[in-house]
Amino acid sequence: MNICVKGIIFDIKHYSINDGPGIRTTVFFKGCPLRCWWCHNPESQSRHEEVVIRERSLDGRSFTVEEISGRWVEAEEVIREIEKDGIYYDQSGGGITFSGGEPLMQPVFLLELLKMSKERGYHTALDTCGHVDETVLKQVMDHVDLFLYDLKLIDAEEHLKYTGVTNEKVLKNLILLSDMGKKIIIRIPVIPGITDTPKNITALSNLLTELNGLDRIDLLPYHMIAKSKYQRLNMNYKLEELQEPSLERLKELKEVFEGIGMKVTVGG
Repeated sequence: MNICVKGIIFDIKHYSINDGPGIRTTVFFKGCPLRCWWCHNPESQSRHEEVVIRERSLDGRSFTVEEISGRWVEAEEVIREIEKDGIYYDQSGGGITFSGGEPLMQPVFLLELLKMSKERGYHTALDTCGHVDETVLKQVMDHVDLFLYDLKLIDAEEHLKYTGVTNEKVLKNLILLSDMGKKIIIRIPVIPGITDTPKNITALSNLLTELNGLDRIDLLPYHMIAKSKYQRLNMNYKLEELQEPSLERLKELKEVFEGIGMKVTVGG
């Protein structure tokens, strides 16, 4: 008898081109152990279904409606949705990306989806913040072709302040993946005055030069479009006055990391 493995997701995005190589289907898991001040997907943080308030207009009149963010689904249901895009994976060298939130918060569900994806010959990518027990990471790593690894702050106290957790597991797991020869893309959110300080950029550079298996670095510029999401979820937004990084600043950071021999993209 087949056991139905279920998990909670908040979106499945088709034809994604920024979550790994080729054309991909990205499955967004609900639930994250971090509370980053700049989080662009606040609807991903809770592992529970949430009410979202949205504004609608009809015949020149505005009104609000309530929608539910998050739904419990069986792994088989997700795979059936993924299979619709199979032809695009073959043609573009794409595949499946599991993102969030943090997929590793639902390890049984994630592992089932990874196994089912590999059985179908799909390339798999895992977008992770790395804040997870090593035993959980080891359970899934052999079924992941590419890790999209978020790396934010090297200073432990600053990491705790801006994300709500320490970075001990984040750094330890990154080194583990590197030592195991896993293919990794480092994703660095560029948050003015927080992650792009000279101190943090130097510390990041020093760490990255010691790692193996890095495919490239993606610089992910902060943007303000998430503010409305916080309002819809009735959540406090801590960076109300923060401005987006300039193109000049992004160019400077790109040159810094290229200077240590890294391939760098801006925006993923």
